[in-house]
Amino acid sequence: MADCRSIFEATRHTGHPRFLGYIGSVSTPVGAFADLIASSLNPNVNSWRGAPAATELEKIVVAWLGSLIGYGENSQGFLTSGGSMANLNALVMAHRVQSPEQVSEIGFWNLTPTMIYAGERAHFSISKAADIMGLGRNCVRTVSSDANFRLDISNLRQCIETDLGKGLRPFCVVANAGSTSTGTVDSLTEIASVAEEYNLWFHIDGAYGAPAALDPRKCFLFEGIERADSVAIDAHKWLFTPIDCGCLLFRNYDQIRDSLSFGIGEYLKLHEETEAESFAFWDYSIELSRRFRALKIWMLLRYYGVERIRAAICENNALAEYFAECVNTAKDFELLAPVELSICCFRYVPSSLAAKFAVADETQRETLNAELNQLNAKILYAIQRNGKAYLSNTTISGKYALRVCLVNFRTTRADIDQVLDLVREEFFNLNYSGSSIINN
Repeated sequence: MADCRSIFEATRHTGHPRFLGYIGSVSTPVGAFADLIASSLNPNVNSWRGAPAATELEKIVVAWLGSLIGYGENSQGFLTSGGSMANLNALVMAHRVQSPEQVSEIGFWNLTPTMIYAGERAHFSISKAADIMGLGRNCVRTVSSDANFRLDISNLRQCIETDLGKGLRPFCVVANAGSTSTGTVDSLTEIASVAEEYNLWFHIDGAYGAPAALDPRKCFLFEGIERADSVAIDAHKWLFTPIDCGCLLFRNYDQIRDSLSFGIGEYLKLHEETEAESFAFWDYSIELSRRFRALKIWMLLRYYGVERIRAAICENNALAEYFAECVNTAKDFELLAPVELSICCFRYVPSSLAAKFAVADETQRETLNAELNQLNAKILYAIQRNGKAYLSNTTISGKYALRVCLVNFRTTRADIDQVLDLVREEFFNLNYSGSSIINN
């Protein structure tokens, strides 16, 4: 127990109200208890025959998740280890359905390159999935962002037309329903229309942001989500469920099964008496051995109810807006991106420097911005090591941003105020008296 205690003490406390760096849900007592039960029962949820109750419960939970985010009450799919695995599985599905003739015993590397389209803020798991699939990293075409950091629709069309002109084969477009860097939701309806026009598979990466569709003030951002061929969502990101618990939603089991079903070992062959007994997740999922992930979502929703979860998500969004208001009203902070969901990106700007930006020419601004980037990086380094809060960073238009993500039902306005004061405190602790930021 003494050894275990040392491990506990050296583990980051992600449940702390000021752990704001990464998108990871706070675990609830109900979720933790469900994980204990699932591990005690220890079923291998790979087919109905192997785990009948767990399989049926997973189908129920998947339908619930689809309903919660507006994808549809009869959603199909399965649970995964997380969003990255959901995205990988989605792209495999997309490629098999859209380019079936490229799937053969000799592979597809020497055939016409197939292309995926994703925005500048797409999660790196998209490019990684393409690389794992053997398509190559260059098959992911990066589409530029508009002024609001959303995937630019006109540039999407231009990229597709350019690739078609080169003899390449577009097969999938990926949209963000809440980017991990800024929380931005792409224009899902417009992207869906482009996908239909060019006969592309439309995948939405909503691993972080999709649960925000529960917020009545934010649900308009997710219009068009029901038109996607597949959607990734992580219950362990913003539905207060312990890791691991991602999900991939899609439209048609039969279509996917025809593309992904594979020969199985003799000992796994099913001798079913009903249609339900013939169901096997291995016909759709990359995984064969699978944990009983559904129990913790099922218990969470049964115990707390949708309205309580909705209230927690709404409060997170409201706190992010409050954070942005505090940044905008302060003279020594700068908001670097609009706040759409629960992520806020900002930087510290010393008052002595703010006036210099207003009169500086372009070259001088580049120099000042480089020094300001260095300053904020040092502030973040200090904050991450003092134990009072935990922030992360991103880069927005060449500016080093401090980033907070609110997915914790314990965080309050007092925590927000304390984080801003902590940034100021660390700035003064860095002893920048000799820096050109202060004196030049």
